[in-house]
Amino acid sequence: MKKMLCLLLALLMLPLCAFAETVKLSPDDPQVLTLWHYYNGAQQQIFDQLVLTFNETVGMEKGIIIEPVSQGGVNDLADKLMDSANRKTGSDKMPDIFAAYADTAHAVNKMGLVADIAAYMTKEEQNEYMDSYMREGRLDGNDALKVFPIAKSTEMMMVNKTEWDAFAADTGADVSMLSTWEGVVEAAEMYYEWSGGKAFFGRDAFANYILIGSLQLGVEMFAVENGEMTLNVNGDVMRRLWDNYVVPYASGWFGAYGRYRSDDVKTGQLVALVGSTSGALYFPTEVTRDDGTTYPIECISLPLPNFEGTDPCAAQQGAGMVVSKSTPEKEYAAVVFLKWFTQEENNIDFSLNSGYLPVKKTANEPEVLAAAMDAQGIDGMLREIIEIGSQITSTYRLYTNNAFDNGYEARQVVDTSMAEAAERALREVEDLVNAGMEREAAIELMTGDDAFARWLEDFRKEMNTALK
Repeated sequence: MKKMLCLLLALLMLPLCAFAETVKLSPDDPQVLTLWHYYNGAQQQIFDQLVLTFNETVGMEKGIIIEPVSQGGVNDLADKLMDSANRKTGSDKMPDIFAAYADTAHAVNKMGLVADIAAYMTKEEQNEYMDSYMREGRLDGNDALKVFPIAKSTEMMMVNKTEWDAFAADTGADVSMLSTWEGVVEAAEMYYEWSGGKAFFGRDAFANYILIGSLQLGVEMFAVENGEMTLNVNGDVMRRLWDNYVVPYASGWFGAYGRYRSDDVKTGQLVALVGSTSGALYFPTEVTRDDGTTYPIECISLPLPNFEGTDPCAAQQGAGMVVSKSTPEKEYAAVVFLKWFTQEENNIDFSLNSGYLPVKKTANEPEVLAAAMDAQGIDGMLREIIEIGSQITSTYRLYTNNAFDNGYEARQVVDTSMAEAAERALREVEDLVNAGMEREAAIELMTGDDAFARWLEDFRKEMNTALK
């Protein structure tokens, strides 16, 4: 009896990854795994190329076949995934691997449908990855790993250098102004006056402005501990965010016209934008005038602006990969692929061709990335994007809130509420001006104390509704 108890105790003390060694795969009876992702264009091309390389090498040797399927955009993927998880009539079978942000992964994990990836990795292997990326994947608040990081991004500023140079030559504006949100507002007002009433700046992923800005100003809006979220909406903080977005937007200094702000730069409606490093590849190389003619432009790539007097902080973005709970063979096969994909050489290859950033500590070292770019002959804007992204990940605090119930719905409120208030204020200002009111008086009426107080009350109500 004592021997049996000792044996049982020894087994319980073994690291979970030891059990992965007992899983046997066979090339004669390969595990075929469906993988859902949201990559498109150049990103899908390099992803599919790497999957093919895996299938023809390690996959063939071990008996693993990965079948990647693009589900469109990230929201399309999330909708299809939730339909599958809920077994909605007409939905597809759950994939074996799927890309997901923490909120979606959290919802599927609560259904008991997510495998623990840590069971197939040693502690040493896990420690090779960026710490903040791994923390994001520990949805249960313990050592279990439910979201595997494969590629990350953050946000940066990009500027039409051709237009900026002409503007700066006439006004004395300095590019250093664009290092703070207050400086961006100042530059945007100067540009509005210089250009005869054109907007200067716009941003994608508006929720990041609110969440990162609030954090920088001392308040974490979604504070999650042990799976419980405490909502913190500070009036003073929100007012500073309002004054540096809604006021310049209603004044015509900021703008948003097409689906993405890079579209607005392409049409000449904006000069500068903040967007994802992974989306920076779509920054235009030419502007198309209203009459259909075009002219070439150059680009300035800059780090994300910060609020004056705060420590640098930026959004940690990029969905991870989640393994569906199934058989030990399928789960193990999925992790074999994910570990292969994030090997330094493979992951850097994907990053350099997609605008994403690699996920291992060694792969993010500037000299390693520089050597890889030299080897591939990468120069120009793409090199700047990678270098700026690497600079931000090494010098900024990277942040993403922990997952919580109704997190997706709450983020949607953050993403739309103030942005829509800015759009309404702009329209109302124009209506008042057309009716004869002075522009400054109209802007004050639509963005001043009373307007802000009404919006803040509505925002809190919307948030409470989303969280029920």
